[in-house]
Amino acid sequence: MRQERPANAMRNTHLLVNGFDYVRTPSLPEALAALAERPEAKILAGGTNLLVDMKLENERPARVIDITPLAALAGIEATSDGIRLGALTRIRSLAVDQGLWKERTALAEAAESFGSTQVATMGTLGGNIANGSPASDTVPTLVVFGAEAVIAGPGGERRVLVADLLDGPGTVALEPGELITAVLLPTASGRGTIGSAFLKLSRVTADLAKVSVAVRLVRDGDRIVDTRIALGSVGPTVIRAKRASAMLSGGPFSEDVILDAARIAAEEISPIDDVRSTAAYRRRAAVALVHDALCVAWKRAKQGVPAMPRGKAVAPLRRDLRPIRLAADETATIELAVNDETIELDVAPNELLLNVLRERLELTGTKYGCGIGECGACTVWVDGAPVLGCLLLAVSADGADVRTIEGLTAPDGTLHPIQQAFIDKNAFQCGYCTPGMLMMTAKLLEEIPAPTEAEIRDYLKGNHCRCTGYASIVRAVESLADRRCDGGAKAKRGGDRDASAV
Repeated sequence: MRQERPANAMRNTHLLVNGFDYVRTPSLPEALAALAERPEAKILAGGTNLLVDMKLENERPARVIDITPLAALAGIEATSDGIRLGALTRIRSLAVDQGLWKERTALAEAAESFGSTQVATMGTLGGNIANGSPASDTVPTLVVFGAEAVIAGPGGERRVLVADLLDGPGTVALEPGELITAVLLPTASGRGTIGSAFLKLSRVTADLAKVSVAVRLVRDGDRIVDTRIALGSVGPTVIRAKRASAMLSGGPFSEDVILDAARIAAEEISPIDDVRSTAAYRRRAAVALVHDALCVAWKRAKQGVPAMPRGKAVAPLRRDLRPIRLAADETATIELAVNDETIELDVAPNELLLNVLRERLELTGTKYGCGIGECGACTVWVDGAPVLGCLLLAVSADGADVRTIEGLTAPDGTLHPIQQAFIDKNAFQCGYCTPGMLMMTAKLLEEIPAPTEAEIRDYLKGNHCRCTGYASIVRAVESLADRRCDGGAKAKRGGDRDASAV
């Protein structure tokens, strides 16, 4: 079905004000060529930070280069030298990868703590590094693992330690025309066994860290062979606690030694007062987090990781997408499969998928809430993954399969089981947030057919409700989970992870 663009359509609605040129390329060389033309252009990978900054007008790029079709830049690969992580690997994929949980536990743990499920599904490892945030969850772990970033640019390819890329708040040491293509985690060498841990303190679930700590520790019997400690949200960049690490390396493990090291680490940071915390609180919290992370890493070096989270990695990126090049005042004809109906429509570079669905296709079940990816009301499925419609350019969704809340109901009007469960358990009041809740719950039960209460609350942590208090929502999901268990009884499922690993 062809949808014409109304003559009086607002070019950008009320969500994304500034216009920009848009370029989508099918290969890395073409992406680099487009970047060479406009080195000040912004790279669109996950978009969960860039689109927010553009909406707030903190960023006003003249050109946006969309690299999401570059499937070769995604994936986790074990090599003879270690582990290669594509820059477009989704954070959610890192969080559920069994190999990372066993071999690089702190990185998987950091990915698991990363914002909401939707943001983790959209966000990429390369984007998290390139964003340059001192509150980044993955960067402290990459620093303690000695990770290298693979960078492509006009001068060819180069490698640099992730720690050496950190330049300042919101900046990394990339040259004009460069972008990150992969991250390399080197294989450990030498005597001893390795344990690692990531701990994060935030105001609420799915929030930026007030303080975060990553630890990598090598253990040989009762001695600490080597230690690396990095902290986030306590300085202009992620900070390595070098003095504390040096104090521990080569000595025996003891409670007094660990506490002394934690106190030294707290002296090496330079926290500030901001809206999330005070400098004094951050410094005191750093002592506790470093102490606890060292203890967890020490234990894991001997016993391993007790249990791992369940869930599925994000499906590979779409392949064979056509290139698109648009000026700010131009439109492109895109094709979407929306709730099993193929639709063509013309969109401008700065139109958002949420607005196209609601205003152009009149699929108003998907709601506009916060507009910056924090409430989950706009959750839809794109190519089977739950994403935030308010943080996805419509032109970027060209060629995608999109499902909205209207697509959960059967053609004859029969409700989806989770819709019926929400009615049966009174899991709604005003109903504004319910479509997003339903889209996430249906996806949760695809990934984990019989989730625990902890898994339910974690998966839905990005969907905010001002009315119900969540208890009835959890009951609705549990009622479906119970039916999927043999004999109607609850099976024992997950939830047994060591509390110190959370």
